[in-house]
Amino acid sequence: MPVISVVVPVYRAENCLDELYRRLKIVLENISHDFEIVLVEDCGGDNSWQVIERLSAEDSRVKGIQFSRNFGQHYGITAGLDYCDGDWVVVMDCDLQDRPEEIARLYDKALQGYDMVIARRMQRKDELFKQWTAWLFYKWLSFLSDMDYDRSVGNFRIFSRKVVENFRGMREQLRFFGGLMNWMGFSSTFIEVEHAERYEGQSSYTWKKLWKLSSEIIIAYSDKPLRLSIRVGFILSALSFLYALYLITQYLFWMAPVAGWTSVMVSIYFVAGLLLMNMGVLGLYVGKMFDEAKHRPLYIVRNQTGFE
Repeated sequence: MPVISVVVPVYRAENCLDELYRRLKIVLENISHDFEIVLVEDCGGDNSWQVIERLSAEDSRVKGIQFSRNFGQHYGITAGLDYCDGDWVVVMDCDLQDRPEEIARLYDKALQGYDMVIARRMQRKDELFKQWTAWLFYKWLSFLSDMDYDRSVGNFRIFSRKVVENFRGMREQLRFFGGLMNWMGFSSTFIEVEHAERYEGQSSYTWKKLWKLSSEIIIAYSDKPLRLSIRVGFILSALSFLYALYLITQYLFWMAPVAGWTSVMVSIYFVAGLLLMNMGVLGLYVGKMFDEAKHRPLYIVRNQTGFE
């Protein structure tokens, strides 16, 4: 078994992979010559897979997995963890914002007796809009999932074989790597690392994708939206009852006429909208239960290279 495995989900990164491999090789050979680099290509539509095949042919320690279609970053990480063999495993992004040079510090810290060491970015080197959307994403996620997510923490971390084996046992369809790792509760710590500029290209996480991801994570890890809908219904019922008492009092003691058609129609549409919204939230939960009941594979591998 290799001492250390590095799992990297790859999406539209053909221009980054050679530099990523060069820097990883330098760092990992200073730790041990017995390592592997597992690159999971998520069908980005470029020549990333051809680059991975070339790197694997040049160095048997480079291994590649190609999906049959685009499944997503967190499924790529899952596949990499399913295939890796290292005693210690590093997960990092392919755009070189996670600096390979920090792996040695992560490894040294892990050897002090931790099952997992997480990289905390001291200062994110992203565009202002990306930083703002990330802040809003984590605020929204923390509120509705009842989990405290640190926006300075990404996927970059190292963890032991024991963590990998337990992660492999969790096969739910909705995947969020950080949430699953937090849920397992192994002993962990943080180290502060430098966050680099993106080597090439732009982030594939648009506002729409972040919104979709946060919604799926909330549904997967929390029932708070359902509990909030109960609270909203109770508050509306209480307010309606108080307003009804007010109207009855006005009519009995001051003979004030009750407002008619306009207020009734507004109330009907308001309540109908809330009911439809609550039904939609409930429908999302039922739909995800239906997806889980199918027991489909999390991903499908089209090609692989470097594995025996």
